[in-house]
Amino acid sequence: MIRNIYAYVVLSLAASCVLACSPDLGNYEYSDLKEPSVNGIEDASVLMFSRLSMTPQLGGGDFPAGEYSYEWKVLDNNGGSEAVVIGTEKDLDYEVVLLPGSYTLFFTVTETATGLFWQYEATLTVSSSTSEGWMVLCSDGGRARLDVISAVTGSTMTDVLRDNGMPQMNGPRKIQWLSDKTDAASPYYLLTDDGATRLGKDAFEWKPEYDFSYEVAVNHKLVPHSIVSAGVGKMTVSGTEAHYCEVMGFDGLYGSAVNKDFAVSPYIGANVLAAQVYAAVYLLYDTDNKRMMAYCPLLATNDLGGLDPLTGMDEMGQIAEGMAPGAGVVGDAFDKWPEGYDCLYMENTRYDPGNAKMGITYVLLTDGTGCYLYGVQLGDMLRYADCTYVLGKGYYGDLSQCKDILDRNAIYAFSSLKNHMYYAVGGSLYKVDLSADEIRSEKQFELSGETITCLKFNLYQKSENMQRSYDLIVGSRKGSNGILRIYEGRDSDGDFSEVVPQKYEGFAEIKDVTYKERVY
Repeated sequence: MIRNIYAYVVLSLAASCVLACSPDLGNYEYSDLKEPSVNGIEDASVLMFSRLSMTPQLGGGDFPAGEYSYEWKVLDNNGGSEAVVIGTEKDLDYEVVLLPGSYTLFFTVTETATGLFWQYEATLTVSSSTSEGWMVLCSDGGRARLDVISAVTGSTMTDVLRDNGMPQMNGPRKIQWLSDKTDAASPYYLLTDDGATRLGKDAFEWKPEYDFSYEVAVNHKLVPHSIVSAGVGKMTVSGTEAHYCEVMGFDGLYGSAVNKDFAVSPYIGANVLAAQVYAAVYLLYDTDNKRMMAYCPLLATNDLGGLDPLTGMDEMGQIAEGMAPGAGVVGDAFDKWPEGYDCLYMENTRYDPGNAKMGITYVLLTDGTGCYLYGVQLGDMLRYADCTYVLGKGYYGDLSQCKDILDRNAIYAFSSLKNHMYYAVGGSLYKVDLSADEIRSEKQFELSGETITCLKFNLYQKSENMQRSYDLIVGSRKGSNGILRIYEGRDSDGDFSEVVPQKYEGFAEIKDVTYKERVY
């Protein structure tokens, strides 16, 4: 479809007022202006290295060969400054060597004798086979292997990092998309036991400067378990140390550990729901003193009083109430902040029962015999933007009666759209309705002869994909064969026992799965 049509007409007018008695001879020549009407210039979506062909139909008169010239060019809509000419014949036949992205395609018809030209435009979308789809991180005999199920071609590409120049990395942990707090050209993070690196947005290309060491200001190597962003910064845990990186209009670096006197678990709580947070509050778990700790880095600034940014939950609540009485802590799901437990797991969700733009962070704790779930809401100390409160006591539940929930090999996942928890032991998947008066586990299904190795709900970033956040992602292993199943959840009301999944096979052991959405 032609989106806009521009007609540029260059006219020359000479006017002269001569104070003389010379007659007006009236010697003028006139010619008709033939403006072409053009059909066949339409929006197009093509793959890299395919051929783009268009045959425009010119109407409105005769356009003899030699009296008109033609030009096809494209302009990158994602910040490209110069148009690129891709053809100079009326009919376009072009092998697409443009990078994936959105472009404006221009077709220009010029009358050679006069220089008059008419320009027509359409949208051109260039994709690669890796522009969109599932990123499946596998352990192939211990080596980090990334496979991609392409949503563009429908095919599965195996080991896409093998020939990108990146050194071999072992012990795969996570594949993350962190587009809002990193270089837009390389928004994907690969986390492994050997360290971490960014990957390029087009085809997971790699450069030495993508290594995580370039983002660190300390003199020892950081090996992140995960990276979590909120407000104007992001945090990571390496070993038992938490490190913060501030990003406010420039690329910051991770500084020294924020926890000097105690060790922390590998998890970081943060508000992953609010679109805008200024003075974010993060959640850490002190494994030495067995308690939750709140970290608000902007508290240390003079504007906020130069306070200790890392403190206990009660102390952080008192600071918040002092700044905004009545708006510091919301909710009464539990009386006291828990102490004396071991942290089994922590997960950030977008589930927001109080509509305070504070997604619940679930913290699963145990005293060795019982299992207890706390839902903490983390907001904004300044409350300038989305968040109404600073902290929230959003949920408490005793999960001790749930079958095998403390199994040492159990893995857990929480829905962002339903008040449900899921966990897997071996090949069995269980659901826990967190809204029930008496909390019990309900077996959803069993994958016979398989072991579930990955369980999650993907947190999509694009609005057009949000409804897919209901879908449950299950990675399993049967012998040496890794299997991925996607259970559609929009119409299931959180019950996946009767849902027939999309099934993909041929992977190694699946460690993590994240959906790569289009970045243009």
